[in-house]
Amino acid sequence: MSPPLGGTSPEPASEAAAAFRVEPVFSSPHAALATIPGNRGIAPVWIATGVFATFAILALLMQRAGLTVNPWARSTMPFYVVGAVALAARLLLPSNGWRHARVLSDGAEYYGIFTAIALMGAVSCYPVVTLTHGYADAKLQAVDTFLHFDWLAWYTTVAASPTLQALGTAAYRSIFVTPAVLLGYYALTAQRAEAHRFIFTFWFAAIITLTLFKFMPAVGPFSYLWHLPIPYMPESELWQPDLIPQLRAHTSHLVDLGQLRGLVSAPSFHACAATLYAASAWRVVRLRWPLVTVNGAMLLSTPVEGTHYLADILLGMGVAVFALIVVHNALKMMRAHAATQARTAIEAAGRNLG
Repeated sequence: MSPPLGGTSPEPASEAAAAFRVEPVFSSPHAALATIPGNRGIAPVWIATGVFATFAILALLMQRAGLTVNPWARSTMPFYVVGAVALAARLLLPSNGWRHARVLSDGAEYYGIFTAIALMGAVSCYPVVTLTHGYADAKLQAVDTFLHFDWLAWYTTVAASPTLQALGTAAYRSIFVTPAVLLGYYALTAQRAEAHRFIFTFWFAAIITLTLFKFMPAVGPFSYLWHLPIPYMPESELWQPDLIPQLRAHTSHLVDLGQLRGLVSAPSFHACAATLYAASAWRVVRLRWPLVTVNGAMLLSTPVEGTHYLADILLGMGVAVFALIVVHNALKMMRAHAATQARTAIEAAGRNLG
């Protein structure tokens, strides 16, 4: 049975077995260190703290912005159902003797937490936008010009090709395909540490993205650059020019969970997610190339389907790399600290025996 949110705890041994347990004898402290299990990864309490802190901050931001979510709206009900099923599976299945109970229990945990983080992130951009002023489009477009990136050329190319439109839309919508595959794989292979590392890094990157968004709101290149009849409407459509002013003026007060719209232009969270997903998939040999290919396609579709400047995409990728480095170094420090503690304890035990 594995406790909620992390780690693995074997079934308690019987008192008789405990009485006859033989403690191992090592020839040296180094031999003892070699048997110490590696760091299990991100502590479950970190994830729980992050999720609850995010919810608390979101509630405060919503109150300050005068925004509410109708808890009894029809569009809200599916989230209640999914949450209840995930919680029941996580709490009840571990005590079940069914051979698939552990996989389903872990999967319910991973999918439930990931969905909660993604949902809170999508809702958070609404109150965050009320804290913003002006638009950063001119500066973002200046970066694109410096990099010789022609967004209009990309758009007109896609608008003239139904094939590129279909492929781009499918790739852009795949943002939840990779986490579904990866988290399912982690559940099947009992890789709780990897699952928690993936979820925590995703949460950390989302927090950074929302923080930076406060300082660079934008309507996006489609609204900023295109002023002719629209031959093709991208997947993300044109919500920023209308919704951002309404939220800033506090004339819109209800957030519909079934009609959430992406308001973050820079950094691009699609670009951030694609980078995070590809990095995580790279560590899974069986899934490496299919998932890297899918996320490469999502990255290529983001300028048009997400109506993003190249600057948005580079910023999003930068956020992902920063989050990956921070989490990697944090885990490295935790392992080093655990090894130092173990070495000190073993050496102290050796001195006592001597």
